[in-house]
Amino acid sequence: MNHRPSTVLIVGATGSIGRHAVAEAQRQGYAVRALVRDRARAARLLPEGVDLVIGDLTRPDTLGPAVEGVDAIVFTHGSTTSERDVRDNDYAGVANVLRALGGRRARIALMTAIGTTRPGVAYAQWKLRSERLVRASANPYTIVRPGWFDYHQPGQRKIVMLQGDRRQSGSPADGVIARDQIARVLIESLHIDAADRKTFELVADHGPAQDDLTTVFESLTPDSVGSLDAAEDTVDLPVTHEPETFRHDLAAILVGIPRAAE
Repeated sequence: MNHRPSTVLIVGATGSIGRHAVAEAQRQGYAVRALVRDRARAARLLPEGVDLVIGDLTRPDTLGPAVEGVDAIVFTHGSTTSERDVRDNDYAGVANVLRALGGRRARIALMTAIGTTRPGVAYAQWKLRSERLVRASANPYTIVRPGWFDYHQPGQRKIVMLQGDRRQSGSPADGVIARDQIARVLIESLHIDAADRKTFELVADHGPAQDDLTTVFESLTPDSVGSLDAAEDTVDLPVTHEPETFRHDLAAILVGIPRAAE
């Protein structure tokens, strides 16, 4: 990573994780831009000093002003467990923002979910496809798969990063994490070199939070350059068998790679 980003776009800024991400980014000294659909609502929910830019993740033609001039993008948006909602919002939002970049480089932090690689789970497969687009984009990135929100106990603050996505019960037994800790990890990944090209499940263990997450990131295996999938995942989704929507988006992003390297 060549430099610490200075201007960060938060996607999903008014959501329950996004609001924490905005506050954390401000605390760490970033200039924060928020992609919002309703300026008045966002102004009520977000702190002063945030640059509110109107746009809609589902409408690519509205995203140009949001990505103009930013050098980092944090995706905190998320919908339901409906396949249609995840496809049309979670996945499409990532695809549309990456394409709006037009090949310009930006540091990416993407939040998906623990259990993203569960076989046969249709909505999870669309989250996985959004991860694949980020890996294919040639941008520096970190992909964070949080455990279950709001099931943690007060003393459960030690941040734990796992790989391989092996916890697949679909319940809080897979791991829990506080919302503010998810935001902290997303924002800190932007400036820690060891976080680049890392994909991991994020949960909390009993004990205090670490002051510095560098060594935690350093313990992780980086994703292989050129691979669409995470380093320790087991995934059986051949691109040739993937939906046309994904293959079209992937091709469009791959075309942008030479411009990203300029």
